[in-house]
Amino acid sequence: MRFRRPTWNLVLVATALATLSGCGMFKRHSELECMERAMYFESHRSSRDGMVAVGSVVMNRVASRQYPDTVCGVVSQKNQFAPAVMSRRMDQRSAPLVREAAISVLRGERHPMIGNAQFFHAAGYRAGYSNMHYVLTTGGNAFYERRRPELVTQPVPRPAIEGVTRPR
Repeated sequence: MRFRRPTWNLVLVATALATLSGCGMFKRHSELECMERAMYFESHRSSRDGMVAVGSVVMNRVASRQYPDTVCGVVSQKNQFAPAVMSRRMDQRSAPLVREAAISVLRGERHPMIGNAQFFHAAGYRAGYSNMHYVLTTGGNAFYERRRPELVTQPVPRPAIEGVTRPR
């Protein structure tokens, strides 16, 4: 079998894509910015606890073999986080609070009640699945682990709790 050399067209296309990715046409986000975006759009900036809990879920997914192994890979997955989480504009008024929480999570802070939860939904939403074991409600979201139905001991969201995490 004979292999063909890459044509100049392919070389030109690869070069153009590499150039465009650096000029902003295909914006690449830092891990910090991806974490900030997840926290900003998913926790509704309602509380530090809510943001840290969202960040903890992102990090639980990064650690799992079932999801991408980077923050940006997890956050940009289709149908997993808020629509257009990677492209919508963020209001800069809440930027300092979001940034502090994101940096803290990237440095190792986790919400102490999140455990291994990799999922959450709006606190007011009621899902009819029997495999949702709730661990925490904070920041307007209910956080849960998926378990075999016979292992679920907390099938409804817990009462909301705030003020557990503190800035470092």
